[in-house]
Amino acid sequence: MTSIEQAMQSMGVRARAAFNAVRTTPAAARTAALYAMADAVERGADAILAANAQDLARAGREGMTEAMLDRLALTPARVADMAASLREIAGQPDPVGVEDERWTPPSGLDIARVRVPIGVLAVIYESRPNVTADAAALCVRSGNALILRTGSAALVSAVAIHAALAEGLSEAGLPGDLVQLVSTPDRAAVGAILTGLDGTIDLIVPRGGRSLVQRVQSEARAPVLGHLEGLCHTYLHVAADPEKARRIVLNAKMRRVTVCGATETLLVDASVADTLLPAVAADLLAAGCLLRGDARTCAIVPAATPAVEADWTTEYLAPTLAVRVVDGMAEALDHIARYGSGHTDAIVTEDPAAAAEFLDRVDSAIVMHNASTQFADGGQFGFGGEIGIATGRLHARGPVGAAQLTTYKYLVRAQGAVRP
Repeated sequence: MTSIEQAMQSMGVRARAAFNAVRTTPAAARTAALYAMADAVERGADAILAANAQDLARAGREGMTEAMLDRLALTPARVADMAASLREIAGQPDPVGVEDERWTPPSGLDIARVRVPIGVLAVIYESRPNVTADAAALCVRSGNALILRTGSAALVSAVAIHAALAEGLSEAGLPGDLVQLVSTPDRAAVGAILTGLDGTIDLIVPRGGRSLVQRVQSEARAPVLGHLEGLCHTYLHVAADPEKARRIVLNAKMRRVTVCGATETLLVDASVADTLLPAVAADLLAAGCLLRGDARTCAIVPAATPAVEADWTTEYLAPTLAVRVVDGMAEALDHIARYGSGHTDAIVTEDPAAAAEFLDRVDSAIVMHNASTQFADGGQFGFGGEIGIATGRLHARGPVGAAQLTTYKYLVRAQGAVRP
């Protein structure tokens, strides 16, 4: 066993011990820890920003794209947002111990289904330092232990954030091993995590690009909560309100192009393409967005460049948008079913029947009507943050907050019952 494998095994053992120590602690103790963690992040803001500057400088020298630099960058406002998110999660109802349902079958047994923590989670993520705080907060709120493994690009930032979080946990009297961070950039650490660390890991959460998620899903020996890329679509239906369409599309694409909820493909109904698409395209072009369109789009918007097949399956994370003119709802639905990643898709329409059909037939984690896809975010859903947006079907789907990081057990009460 290599030294890295030994270190990771030790982390797993310590995480399990921390979980066993904390899983039955009162909710108030974990609430106090979250507030202390938020205070520590604020006190450590200068150190966190200095660490992030080191990461940004190295990433710039190594030629990281502007989109990825934006994901990596922290500002005083973003650090303040991390602390605010910790406090918001602290103020949420604790999901542990919540009784989902209670009933009495013919046998007379008193049966309750109650929420309990999952156990030890391992979150593998790339260049978004705020995930360090969000994941830690959600795991503490839900009574889980956590092992964090960030990408090398964000490692110095993550170490600084983790130091503040650990300080808060200590101040609140909770075990420091409840939230651990892998401090080596060696990729062997990921391989060790994927083994499940001798059964100490209960759930692995990959948060990053397709290659990372596919590797984790194919190699992991523990359950995986998948988060595929955001190939999000916005469909402008024949009954779309033109002003709503313009506002929604511009926001869905350009508010922040590097988030997974950014629209990457715009579908426009052929019946309104000649009148609606020029104005929508003009807004996007004025905001600095590049358009890649099918033949009908290029005929209407001369500034668009011809799209190729790969454009329909590309998560740009950049000011680039694929645009296609479709012949009605059926073709829009077929396009989303063929090319979508099951993340977030939206329709803009004033026709209630069309909206209902779209909401029913699109099989994605989040389906929207007359709203920007950039609302695909745990904070916007009222979760305080998210550990990711799950695009599969088990065991959670969509934004994963504290409640989604619990499972359940059955409590059965009786008075000397025996089975005939």
